[in-house]
Amino acid sequence: MTLRTKTFRRAAFAVLLAFGLTAAAPLVFAQDTPAAPPSSTEATAATSEVGTAEAVAADPATSETAAPAAAVAEPAPAEEAAAEAEAPPTVDKGDTAWMMVATLLVTLMAVPGLALFYGGLVRSKNMLSVLMQVLTVFSLIVVLWAVYGYSLAFVGGGKIFGSFDALFLQGITIDSLAATFTAGVAIPELIFVAFQSTFAGITCALIVGAFAERMKFSAVLIFSVIWFTFCYIPIAHMVWAGPGYLFTLGAIDFAGGTVVHINAGVAGLVGAYFVGKRLGYGKEKLPPHNLTLTMVGASLLWVGWFGFNAGSNLEATAGAALAFINTLMATAAAVLSWSLVEALFRRKASMLGAASGAVAGLVAITPACGTVGVMGAIIIGLAAGALCFWGVSGLKRLLGADDSLDVFGVHGVGGILGALLTGVFSAGSLGGIKGDDYSIAAQVMIQAEAVAITIVWSAAVAAVAFFLIKVTIGLRVTEEEEREGLDIASHGESAYS
Repeated sequence: MTLRTKTFRRAAFAVLLAFGLTAAAPLVFAQDTPAAPPSSTEATAATSEVGTAEAVAADPATSETAAPAAAVAEPAPAEEAAAEAEAPPTVDKGDTAWMMVATLLVTLMAVPGLALFYGGLVRSKNMLSVLMQVLTVFSLIVVLWAVYGYSLAFVGGGKIFGSFDALFLQGITIDSLAATFTAGVAIPELIFVAFQSTFAGITCALIVGAFAERMKFSAVLIFSVIWFTFCYIPIAHMVWAGPGYLFTLGAIDFAGGTVVHINAGVAGLVGAYFVGKRLGYGKEKLPPHNLTLTMVGASLLWVGWFGFNAGSNLEATAGAALAFINTLMATAAAVLSWSLVEALFRRKASMLGAASGAVAGLVAITPACGTVGVMGAIIIGLAAGALCFWGVSGLKRLLGADDSLDVFGVHGVGGILGALLTGVFSAGSLGGIKGDDYSIAAQVMIQAEAVAITIVWSAAVAAVAFFLIKVTIGLRVTEEEEREGLDIASHGESAYS
């Protein structure tokens, strides 16, 4: 066999191999990435390689220069990196669909979840007033979020506030994208706006439980607007927006331990002081009128909280799965620990206690759900159930406030505990996702600073808001209206015929 014949066969084999690999490549990678047309650079390179191989087959004399020619045709690594950097972000349909579902789940938390949970805890003559307050406050804040809240919280700005660049969602269209935690992956900005609006809405709705059964409906709405504008928005910006002070400090709050729960709990406690105690508080029993509804509401909160926590991952990835299972495990652990502690101190484990324990576990795992391991989540849940039991009993007596539905005892105390323990159990050595250079002590100090800023800021804004309302339109209904019940006095209807 001559040298020319051998060279010809080798060249033919190379051509066949090249075509075989080209045909097989889509089959090999089809499960990982969707098929896409090759870029102009890739197409040019492929054409050059095939043309070179054909030239070798036609003229073996060119074999010595064929390899260098092919190498020149291939794009350099630097050019590939530049092309990737210029590529538009990828929008995955699965991520978008998940964020829509997560937004629906958070809405479910508020209406009817929170409304039923609170409604069952008040007396029957105030049932509709609580439902109305939760529904209306949530709706009011969602609208304000679109008008100016989103712009001031997430669009540009400095360390405390955003900017006015997106007032009335100006400039946000169906083509606008919001970044996720993965480089080069985005979601439609409109669904991010909607998702975050539900967080703002339920945070303000949480506060009404602290002064339920005695506050004017108009005063509730005015307070919600003031507090949302001057407290929720800046805290959300500081914690979650890129330029925000606590974000740049390195505070970890995956889904709202400081922004939602500590924030609302402190505001509720301040409100309980300003509005005053209910008639008969401490002198007569003021029992919940329907614990069945409270159990239904707590269950809806638990279900909806999966959207709250796992949705905060912004993508349907392993990060969402971690937040999902942590939400499940911490809540279950808190139910058990609250019930156990209650049985030890009161000799009976109550349904109200178990439902409250579930909420305490959900609150405490919220800031940590995306960064701690499963065992860390269980420990956080166990601690939350026990500590929040003390928060609604011993601590409540020490504070001397009539926090009607234990907003501070559960959300404030549970949020503080969760924020601090996030700094502990996020460590890789304890099952978290943080690396070897992670310092538990340093992170706990950062978490403590975030907690302190949230407490002081929320208390100050709430105090000013309640004071202004008190000296203008008044905070509280008349004694006669309170005795009659707010369902009739404020809304002219009754929950039960």
